Amino acid sequence: MASEATNREAFTIQQTYCRTMGAPITERVAGAIRDAATRDTATGARILDWPGDPTADALPLRTVGGLHALAQAGRCAELMRLFAADLTDPAEAAAIVGHAIAAHDAEILPWLDGPPQTNELGRSGALMVGLMAVARSFGHPLEILEIGSSAGLNLLVDRIRYDLGGATTGPEESPITIRPEWRGPPPEPVAVRFAGVRGVEIAPVDVRDPAAAARLRAYVWADNPERLERLTRAIAMIEARPVALERGDAADWVEARLAEPQALATTRVLMHSVVWQYLGEARQARITAAMEAAGARATPERPLAWVQMEPLRHSATPRQEIWVRTWPDGAPAVKLAHAQAHGAWVEAL
Repeated sequence: MASEATNREAFTIQQTYCRTMGAPITERVAGAIRDAATRDTATGARILDWPGDPTADALPLRTVGGLHALAQAGRCAELMRLFAADLTDPAEAAAIVGHAIAAHDAEILPWLDGPPQTNELGRSGALMVGLMAVARSFGHPLEILEIGSSAGLNLLVDRIRYDLGGATTGPEESPITIRPEWRGPPPEPVAVRFAGVRGVEIAPVDVRDPAAAARLRAYVWADNPERLERLTRAIAMIEARPVALERGDAADWVEARLAEPQALATTRVLMHSVVWQYLGEARQARITAAMEAAGARATPERPLAWVQMEPLRHSATPRQEIWVRTWPDGAPAVKLAHAQAHGAWVEAL
């Protein structure tokens, strides 16, 4: 059972993540929420009385998103100044946040109802490290099955150009090139081909809806204007040609998709990023069991792979880890790289 102290501490932990990721504005806002929260507002009371794990539930980022939405909509001039980095005094920042929560309590409170829909497209660069490894292993086109697809940005993986330490893949004419800062040895070049890309999300975000697009933009950290520009381009790509994104339960969907016939000379790949913690132990167990069962049926002509980018939490150096597991060999998963949470850098291992 969480306590007020634990819930406030989650915002301090978020500040550490932000500091590591070079995000001083979001770091400052997280600290201001921690210092300003009181039970005088419904939002403050819910933060302080949060019943679950506030860090695993991303409580700080839920709250930051609600405040950022107000600033982006021009609904609170003081918040606009705070998110524009014009203010550095922690006490003044806390006062601004406290006033904003009091004035816009009913608008901010619903942002705490669900996890942030970040679905950062830059993460696909880290996932591509795993996909390139799978493509090198089997040489087949990839049938991508993504869980936790949010707005489906990573379902553009077959339409994006990637440059990973000089190793390139993807269409040269793409309006988006993902080029993270590369650390360590570059991957061996390989052309990644796709047989299909599908995803599932319990509460999909349709970015063709202006309100939904605005909500997604609110979760982009104010420290990263380049992410906002990339998001704008990705939305335009989805508007021009929608992605195959379904509404559903991740475990149900994985079990159903793995039961479908698999085309010859195609590698089926389960892919996800920063979603595993939100599934809960029961869904995690079902998905793992489904992959093990499908792996037992895999052959060199119809192989199976699992590519994931998930956080190493509660660490002095918060980062994402990229893991790959393949069948029919069924060997233990291999960690290929570390990455920044939004894919700004990738460190090959």
